[in-house]
Amino acid sequence: MSAAVFSGTTFVGGEALSEIISSDLELSFWGGVDPATSEVIDRHHPLSRQVLTDKVLVIPGGRGSCSGTGVILELLLTDKSPAAIVTEREDDILTLGVVIAEEVFGRSIPVIMLDPRDFRQVAAARFARIAGNRVACGNDAAALRELRLHQDQTEHSAPRIELSDADQAFLDGVHGKASQVAMRVIVRMARLQGADRLIDVTQAHIDGCVYTGHGGLRFAQQLRDWGGRVVVPTTLNSISVDYRRWRVQGIDPAFGEPASQLGDTYVDMGARPTFTCAPYLLDSAPAQGEQIVWAESNAVVYANSVLGARTMKYPDFLDICIALTGRAPRAGCHIESNRRAALQINLPKLKNLDDAFYPLLGYHIGLLAANRIPVVVGLEQATPSQDDLKAFGAAFATTSSAPMFHILGVTPEAAALGDATDGQTRPAFDIHFEDLIRSWRELDSATDRSVDLVSLGNPHFSFSECERLATLCRGRTKHKDVAVVVTCARATHDRAREAGLVSELERFGVEFVTDTCWCMIIEPVIPSKTTVIMTNSGKYAHYGPGLTGRRFHFGSLTACVEAACTGITSAELPPWLRSYY
Repeated sequence: MSAAVFSGTTFVGGEALSEIISSDLELSFWGGVDPATSEVIDRHHPLSRQVLTDKVLVIPGGRGSCSGTGVILELLLTDKSPAAIVTEREDDILTLGVVIAEEVFGRSIPVIMLDPRDFRQVAAARFARIAGNRVACGNDAAALRELRLHQDQTEHSAPRIELSDADQAFLDGVHGKASQVAMRVIVRMARLQGADRLIDVTQAHIDGCVYTGHGGLRFAQQLRDWGGRVVVPTTLNSISVDYRRWRVQGIDPAFGEPASQLGDTYVDMGARPTFTCAPYLLDSAPAQGEQIVWAESNAVVYANSVLGARTMKYPDFLDICIALTGRAPRAGCHIESNRRAALQINLPKLKNLDDAFYPLLGYHIGLLAANRIPVVVGLEQATPSQDDLKAFGAAFATTSSAPMFHILGVTPEAAALGDATDGQTRPAFDIHFEDLIRSWRELDSATDRSVDLVSLGNPHFSFSECERLATLCRGRTKHKDVAVVVTCARATHDRAREAGLVSELERFGVEFVTDTCWCMIIEPVIPSKTTVIMTNSGKYAHYGPGLTGRRFHFGSLTACVEAACTGITSAELPPWLRSYY
């Protein structure tokens, strides 16, 4: 193709010329890109096994985990990053990793958004050159280099942000260097998000304590050393190791020490060492309508959708910036009108469901929704439990970048269809059982029926799940060659121990791991001989093959216990799917 030049919206300025690597499917950098090599490790993604280093990455946007910011920062600091990122919509997670690298470490790449039609033309080309807000593309790199581009280096502009005197004091450094840099990042991202002012938040949940490499640790330590201290109640997400037992578990100190140091650094700044990816299970969970700043994709989705709290899907590092100032952009799901459903998902008639239905449905609807908030119709009589909604939300947040969902008659802002849609007619999609079977095959992807490890607790197990697991295991014997590992929060573990559940399950052969969760667990907690893992988590069934290099089976909690006792899993679909096959 001959060279074509387009104007876009610059989120981070700069220049680049390189070969294009493109996809029409969104990509999560956390769990989807190896921070050490820049290889795409999401085995469900069209770019799987390709390396992004020094390429112009052309994707619609990001999806999945808030921790993608940390991966991008790490890639920038180790010279493994793409040469530039081109999207067709604003993406906070992709952009913020570059903003942090630029603000704190002086490293940067261009990030630019194009109109969808222009985006498609660039995605089809071989090479791209970025200069300011201009993107030139074609099949001849030398010709692109010679083009005279009349570039505009101005970054994304938005209506002027109204800053309070307190906000300005932070920017002026009155409260120290850490909060000054934090406010600078907040204001920069607020402009990107189209906010007109900042608002107060009541609490924060920090996802940046996940260790993706030394870059994230350097960032946190720099904030601490600048005198950073949180000004709102702040909880911490799962870290990358079981803080109290990683040495006993045989974790390599080269990983365990910096991972635990990262947790220490956030505690030094005043955060509580809750170390859970399910902060909605804590006593500090927010109330409906409460303005909060939560990161961790499943927690964000649960807070917005099930609790009715108000938070955007905050990328890692913006969460701590807001916790240090107590101020957040007035944008996204903080605003009532931005919480409405943009599409309607209609389900078939359902009967005899088990708990595997909810993560499967969340996974599939996430693929359909992409960045749009859906309202799900057809579960009004199903009465999903809080654990079902947790599993649904986690899988939904894995395949979607949307910050929330509605379920008609179930979630608090969808008592009636008009409540979720503001009375407007939305595009409707009908889900058929054939669609769910296809998604089941993606999650239950191992061909070998044998099972070496049963993985439970992604997101962290609740107390009620511990009770149900104990009931299922009672009177049964675990297969000697199958490991069963449950991850949960310290608070849940303490409560389960007091109730006698921990000792009962340990007698069966369950190993409990706290402080970390499956998206960060490595050998030897995953035994080196393990080749096939079974899980009831749609989130882990998606991320696990790339993160661990193992094959995965997916099924209900009952099916997981059956596999733990027999060492094999059924090759058949569950009865509620099989009857429609």
